[in-house]
Amino acid sequence: MEKKSEVNRVPWRINHKRCALIVIDMQNEFLKPGGALYLSNKPTKVVPNIKRIIEYCRDNDIPVIYTQTLLKDKFNISPLEVSYQPFLMDKGLRQGTPGYEIIEELAPMPGEHIVIKHRYDAFYNTNLPLVLNNIRGLGVVDTLIITGTVTNVCCESTARSAFMRDYKVVFVSDANGAHDDTAQEATLNNIRRFFGRVLSTEELITALSEGEGHLAPYVK
Repeated sequence: MEKKSEVNRVPWRINHKRCALIVIDMQNEFLKPGGALYLSNKPTKVVPNIKRIIEYCRDNDIPVIYTQTLLKDKFNISPLEVSYQPFLMDKGLRQGTPGYEIIEELAPMPGEHIVIKHRYDAFYNTNLPLVLNNIRGLGVVDTLIITGTVTNVCCESTARSAFMRDYKVVFVSDANGAHDDTAQEATLNNIRRFFGRVLSTEELITALSEGEGHLAPYVK
């Protein structure tokens, strides 16, 4: 059985000067009724928390990076993904359509980076590694704050990929949206145990604002 100290450990401290925020796929297609990938209103409940985090980061010079998933009509750019969701063969996440756009409530500011992706993992065949390696100066960013939707698909895939690239991962529990509580909790438990730190919006902003110098890293 896992020890309580292992579940609640603090393996590293958050340094706001080395963070970047990633806002994953907060597109109309997922979040607005009538969208091709709209399954429930659960993911929309995280919008106020994501907005709060974005505003905090903008006010404190923490880079905000968005992702958008893009599919194409004439070229099946994600054949395996589409095979699991065949309706995506001819609709959904097409450039130039309202569903493709990031929701108005979280719209990027001029100059903020938008990473276009074709897979669940935001690192796969995108310019995200290049952006992260340079956005605060060469090699400065070492901590990624993960928010967005869907928790157990693109958000978890990106968090795992970040970990594999030696980024410290902060996964914000109430700023990642899934379609059901079981999927949400499964991802949070998995991230907490193996891939990163799971914090609430309030805990994150406190850590960024006040620092974590008082916390001793976990030692087994």
